[in-house]
Amino acid sequence: MSTPLKIARLNANQSDFAQHLDALLAWEGVSDKAVNQRVEEIIAAVRERGDAALIEYTARFDGLQVDSMADLILGRARLEQALERITDEQREALAVAAERVKRYHEHQRQESWRYTEADGTVLGQQITPLDRAGLYVPGGKASYPSSVLMNAIPAKVAGVPEVVMVVPTPRGEINELVLAAACLAGVDRVFTIGGAQAVAALAYGTESVPRVDKIVGPGNIYVATAKRAVFGQVGIDMIAGPSEILVVCDGQTDPDWIAMDLFSQAEHDEDAQSILLSPDAAFLDAVEASLNRLLGELERESIVRVSLENRAALIKVDDLAQACELTNRIAPEHLELSVADPDALLPLIRHAGAIFMGRYTPEALGDYCAGPNHVLPTSGTARFSSPLGVYDFQKRSSVIFCSADGASELGKTASVLARGESLTAHARSAEYRIKT
Repeated sequence: MSTPLKIARLNANQSDFAQHLDALLAWEGVSDKAVNQRVEEIIAAVRERGDAALIEYTARFDGLQVDSMADLILGRARLEQALERITDEQREALAVAAERVKRYHEHQRQESWRYTEADGTVLGQQITPLDRAGLYVPGGKASYPSSVLMNAIPAKVAGVPEVVMVVPTPRGEINELVLAAACLAGVDRVFTIGGAQAVAALAYGTESVPRVDKIVGPGNIYVATAKRAVFGQVGIDMIAGPSEILVVCDGQTDPDWIAMDLFSQAEHDEDAQSILLSPDAAFLDAVEASLNRLLGELERESIVRVSLENRAALIKVDDLAQACELTNRIAPEHLELSVADPDALLPLIRHAGAIFMGRYTPEALGDYCAGPNHVLPTSGTARFSSPLGVYDFQKRSSVIFCSADGASELGKTASVLARGESLTAHARSAEYRIKT
């Protein structure tokens, strides 16, 4: 019998609850000065020496010696070969997931629009895809083919002509599932490089790696730090923190189900966070008992234990309305509304990355094959951020086409405002179009 878990038990009405909650949620993942300095050095080296720096860092960090960048490039033929090499069961699962992700994201695609005013002036918005997107994929044993689908498919649905993927292959270890997913998702080129050096290569370009317009995809602290450093030179999806799940339950779901849902995030890493809110104290007891009973069955038991003991909580609330208030305060990455009538609670939820409705919708389905994107805002950033989507790979340009009459009328307004700002060239530019 393993040692009982020491999970925080909180009551939303206790006097010091706010302080406990703030401490529980506190997280800053990209703040290591030593890491920042190392990343800056790597970025500078890649900008200065291009491919030569990538080859050097691949040997140093991934233990992979190559003669040239040609040895670090995989073409479509290699991706198609990977799709053939995996098992029939894996191929079918990837195909089903890819089709569902594509179908969902096709609903997000935006189209250009225009309208014409009475004087003939035309206003509108032109929607265009990015020219090239870069996808970072973790490599080696910690590889996630599902992330390839979630990042590459929205880009292709958006109409991005070229998706370039970087994935480290430490000591030459290649994950065929990742390459198969890249094949199905429409990835155009793959470079077997990783770390901050791969991010720098995508941001600035080298002799072999093309410069991209946006970098998406998860990575370790070096990757996250590098993405933050190159932001502005290129777009990025987000700086992601550890995975999170918040479950709101009325006490009527099987405690074992809820326990496993909490485990599903805790097994990601020691910093992942799992929180349960319920108005039923006896149910919280039952879930805690399930957590202790089922923990020993998990392959990643040691990781789960650290995660739950350091960052998890079972929180007693007065009612489901208070649970929704707390949910908005936490702004979780994943939210499960494991209640009899989740639609009744949905209007009360303002901040959550993805919302899983009802007792039969575990977060794990969203990770792989439900269809919506699993790249979600973490660490409370759901207050102002959204899931990755097609809109992240499309740009919006304003369209303004003035008629002679429209320019004359707008010029009068612009003139007054421009002179009020002492920008007389602006004013005169507008005034030239005013009919006399």
